[in-house]
Amino acid sequence: MANMFTISDLAQEFDLTTRAIRFYEDMGLLEPERSGPGGRNRVYSARDRTRLKLTLRAKRLGLSLNEAKGLIDMYDSPRDTVPQLKKFLVVLAEHRQQLESQLADLEATLDEVKTHEKETRSLLTKASKANPVV
Repeated sequence: MANMFTISDLAQEFDLTTRAIRFYEDMGLLEPERSGPGGRNRVYSARDRTRLKLTLRAKRLGLSLNEAKGLIDMYDSPRDTVPQLKKFLVVLAEHRQQLESQLADLEATLDEVKTHEKETRSLLTKASKANPVV
């Protein structure tokens, strides 16, 4: 059992809810064995733990769970890593492009906010001079 984990073990280690782990299981990212009466207890392997760790890393990078699953599933057959690495580069490049586009949009919005702030301050200054407070 040294390389086996309960859902609570993984939830605590990765600071997740058990519900989140069950969701990842429903998405096909994890495949725990079942034990106990009626197979009610989930038993996760070291492979499941690694897949969960990779899923969370992909999420931090902003990848969708489907993208994460596609990449992680490729690593189940580690004989030839070249296609896996090429696919990962394609996914990362697409994601980087999306983030750069979002950043450009944010920078344009910030510039617009700054312009409106400057104009509003100028109008406020003019209004204050025209109507001094007594």
